[in-house]
Amino acid sequence: MSTPLSNDGLFDLPESARQPNARVILVMGASGSGKTRFTTRTGLPVVSLDDFYYDGDRPGMPMRHGMVDWDSPSTWDRQGAVDALVDLCTTGSATVPVYDIPTSTRVGERRLDMEGRRYVLAEGIFAPELIDDLKREGILADALCIKRPRLQTFWFRLMRDLDEARKPLPNLLRRGVAHFLAEPAMYREVEAKGARPVSYTEAQETLTQMLAALRWND
Repeated sequence: MSTPLSNDGLFDLPESARQPNARVILVMGASGSGKTRFTTRTGLPVVSLDDFYYDGDRPGMPMRHGMVDWDSPSTWDRQGAVDALVDLCTTGSATVPVYDIPTSTRVGERRLDMEGRRYVLAEGIFAPELIDDLKREGILADALCIKRPRLQTFWFRLMRDLDEARKPLPNLLRRGVAHFLAEPAMYREVEAKGARPVSYTEAQETLTQMLAALRWND
């Protein structure tokens, strides 16, 4: 029997035969810690894990503070995020959703290409949930948890959410206070899952060293 061909003319291979050509740097931290600012300035491909949220009207979504509890992993497509990152690291491209936070809906999708680069950044509050998954897939390069003082994260989070009109002000304030109180425990939990706590400057230095090591080895 002949081996079936895939649509692009290549022989089909089992999933276990796919070898990664790139790896993932997970970037996590409290909402407002500077994750997005850090990743967008690197020039590397970036996957926003927030784009894998489910639509707000999905049945069974958990509720808190008078709205969907967007801090619960139950609101998020974990497997979809893993699959996209595996595709990026093994095939060099992936289709990822585009999510509109103010309306809590997926509004489209986009094609992301590695273009030969060896690292992709994945950032979001649910990044810690992927540490073990990406280790099993053999594509985890590092897991960085950016930390800054709690009052700073509270202020930057609130200003961002108001500027982007993410949710009504009373909901944002209740959610912000809850984040403020829970932040120390959150960092302990993230470290227990295998992330490394770093300042914003230390995260930049770590990435610079990783990219320099690539150039040296090449």
